[in-house]
Amino acid sequence: MTLANIKLDVEYVRSQFPAFKDPLSKDWSFFENAGGSYVPINVINKLSEFMISTKVQPYAEYTMSKVAGNNMDKATRIFADIINAKENEIIIGGSTSINLYVLSNALKKNLSPGDEIIVTNQDHEANISPWRRLSEIGAKIIEWQFNLDDHELKISDLENLISSKTKIIAVTHCSNIVGSVNNLKKISEIAHKNNIIVIGDGVSYAPHGFPDVKDLDVDFYTFSLYKTYGPHLALLYGKEEILKELPNQNHEFLQGKYPYTINPGGPNHEELVSLIGINEYFDNLYNHHFQDKENITINKIKKINNLISKHEEIIANPILDYISKREDFKLIGKDKIQNKNRAPTIAFISNKITSKKLSEILVQNKIATRNDNFYAWRCLEHLGIDTNDGVVRLSMTHYNNINDTDRVIEALKIV
Repeated sequence: MTLANIKLDVEYVRSQFPAFKDPLSKDWSFFENAGGSYVPINVINKLSEFMISTKVQPYAEYTMSKVAGNNMDKATRIFADIINAKENEIIIGGSTSINLYVLSNALKKNLSPGDEIIVTNQDHEANISPWRRLSEIGAKIIEWQFNLDDHELKISDLENLISSKTKIIAVTHCSNIVGSVNNLKKISEIAHKNNIIVIGDGVSYAPHGFPDVKDLDVDFYTFSLYKTYGPHLALLYGKEEILKELPNQNHEFLQGKYPYTINPGGPNHEELVSLIGINEYFDNLYNHHFQDKENITINKIKKINNLISKHEEIIANPILDYISKREDFKLIGKDKIQNKNRAPTIAFISNKITSKKLSEILVQNKIATRNDNFYAWRCLEHLGIDTNDGVVRLSMTHYNNINDTDRVIEALKIV
């Protein structure tokens, strides 16, 4: 069988997630993955093992402490490999919001009054407010607005916004409302020609395929690990040559010991170690679908990413097609996924009933979703949508199946 013909075995995938057997959740179709994904048994086991055997202060000489420290280091190395980074370019913090606030506080030393920071109105607030707050030290905030005709960020608009004073561009790799995948590699190329730092927000991208940060050539990249099948933590990548020059945000004795300098308080020990379980899960996926013995982690991840992308097209496109053809619904973003040009994160509104009422109907039919602005209220404001009522968002990932697809379409038919 050629690689092109290999399909994701979604039943095998679902067998790895205890939530699909749990009495509380097994009868539901879960469509709120963009808010946080289910976790595979590997992650749960790693968390339990740490809490039972090694819940001690790590890095001492006694056995339990050595094992704890070694596993913390292992988890960091693994995720560096997964996204094609160096181990000393990875920070594991409490959330994307925390990581970006700490980073913005460190980067402000490079700014002078009048320097410009470009942010978008397509982003989640986590990648807007830390940079907007730097107006307090005299930075000028420039907003890159998405086009109202197709809801896309246009590269030509960015080029027109860049000036000799532009120092930072903060942009989402994939909007959690619009769903479109932005060309972060091209954005980085344009920025670096102008000596501009690029911060990419991958929170809505990474659940559908871990990025290769070196290929993107982005300066910083962040995503939430609790949306990529792990615990409530977040990863921040930064290029070593920039990280080592940033002022220390941690304890004084850690001065110069990057990347710890950008992680005040350090990582959560037990949850960091449980990240090893994410890698085990992806190894299991790889070994279940492929016969070759690939030893380079990023190569394995790219093959799995392709499997996931093809499956997500199959399960999401019928929903996109149905919503786009309903005259009483307004779909945000593209109406079809092709070659990973958007995520299976589908936001829409009704022109007949409120998003809250529409969400309630779906929940009554055991579709787990909600209405909200999903911390992207600037995006909704630009679209002319009530930020309190928000949109209904159906967000899928690779463990959703065609039964979920059929179920949500049937539920929408009664609206």
